[in-house]
Amino acid sequence: MTKIENRVYLLDTTLRDGAQTLGVDFNPADKAMIARELNELGIDYVEGGWPGANPTDDAFFADLPNMKRSKIAAFGMTRRPGRSADNDPGLAAILSTEADCVVMVGKTWDFQVDIALGIDCEENVRMVADSMRHAAEKTDEVMFDAEHFFDGYKANAAFALDCLQAAIDNGARWVVLCDTNGGTLPHEVEDIVSAVCREIPGEKVGVHFHNDTGNAVANSLAGVRAGARQVQGTINGLGERCGNANLVSIIPTLVLKMGYKTNIGKSDLPKLTQISRMLDERLNRQPDRHAPYVGEAAFAHKGGLHASAVEKDPQTYEHVEPHLVGNQRHIVVSDQSGRSNILSRFREIGVEIEPKNPKVSRLVELVKEQEYNGYAYDGAEASFELLARRTLGTVPDYFHCTHFRVIDERRWNSQGELITLSEATVKLEVGGEPFMTVAEGNGPVNALDAAMRKVLVSRYPALENLTLVDYKVRILTPGDGTRAVTRVMIESADSHGKHWSTVGVSTNIIDASYNALRDSIIFKLFHDGIDAVAA
Repeated sequence: MTKIENRVYLLDTTLRDGAQTLGVDFNPADKAMIARELNELGIDYVEGGWPGANPTDDAFFADLPNMKRSKIAAFGMTRRPGRSADNDPGLAAILSTEADCVVMVGKTWDFQVDIALGIDCEENVRMVADSMRHAAEKTDEVMFDAEHFFDGYKANAAFALDCLQAAIDNGARWVVLCDTNGGTLPHEVEDIVSAVCREIPGEKVGVHFHNDTGNAVANSLAGVRAGARQVQGTINGLGERCGNANLVSIIPTLVLKMGYKTNIGKSDLPKLTQISRMLDERLNRQPDRHAPYVGEAAFAHKGGLHASAVEKDPQTYEHVEPHLVGNQRHIVVSDQSGRSNILSRFREIGVEIEPKNPKVSRLVELVKEQEYNGYAYDGAEASFELLARRTLGTVPDYFHCTHFRVIDERRWNSQGELITLSEATVKLEVGGEPFMTVAEGNGPVNALDAAMRKVLVSRYPALENLTLVDYKVRILTPGDGTRAVTRVMIESADSHGKHWSTVGVSTNIIDASYNALRDSIIFKLFHDGIDAVAA
């Protein structure tokens, strides 16, 4: 097998298919942040959503994140029956963005062409051909998502293949075989994909599986073995009904076990655990402890024969080394985990420290204590870095908050409108000098932020371009009702395009918000190389 044949391309559809998950609702900031993480990981294509379908997707495509390793794809559908390709509003919407490529979905099952579209098969093939040709003239790269392909192939193979060939002949870079209802099994996948690749070169064929039979990962791997060279899926298998093929399981299997080359190399694989957990934290979801490769229990060994055997020879009960995917071994009866993971994170943030330094052991224990108390550092890399640097004694004392008070007032104004006002009072020490200020805001966190900035921006002008992009709250002890422990995560950004996330935990939501807000400000100052105001 040549190097070209051995290359598998990855398309992530978390931002579109994943958004159809029950209980998942992305906002534009979520989508931009996740896209940047996928770019850092090395995903080839990031499907951003459907322009024109909803305000969230429109906002995302209006301000696309800067991508260096990944291409942003806009999703849409082929032209509608009775319209020309250059006079179809849906096509115009997806071709008017700054996306790098376009993915268009179309019918390939004669049953749906007849029932859903009410047209004959020849007209459907023309729709595919016209749409691909028109899009290929307008953008650099076009893909055809063959909806319900496996059902369509079983019912009428000739028609399903005609749709694919029409796409290829009219400029499509990829034709993607979609198992839209998730009912195809691995042995069927291998047979059908092999047959397709005898007609269309495998380097132009992709596969996209849903998980309704629990076989989406197995089907994806079977599709690659049969010749397909693009795989679509989502992080953590997000998606409607039972979800999509889980790229977090597919990627390391392709690279570490099957010997395929992807844009995600072995040096990128350790990011998998972090991005998997980051997405769950972003969505306020509890990570799956038993998820393959990246779950907290994926390399956990309880006392007895297993633990003893692993300590002597890890391969006895571990199919890959945990660090290869960014995870770690966990021996329950004699927990020695954590040090290598901490050292790896040190290297990522540019901190050089001797592995045997006693401060590393202290930080390992501190992280465990903090996570026991509700902190989650996988989704808050800035707070982790500050915790690590404080343990090493390397973070300047920029300011100290000695007191804050937040008041909310809900009342009817003179126009008879019901309004809620927030007011924050803060006392800060900067360089040993005390300050007190008051500010109003759109909610208690905004008021607290505004009050702190009244003092800090004049002393640290760099904070002028600091903005809070997103704010999320998670209840950690729901059984406690309104007395529950709360975790707040804040995403921040500056005018240089840098984004970072911080976390705070408390039984008081305002206190938790302050902790996350404080870390955000300090992280900005530290990374800008700003010295603390001298006393």
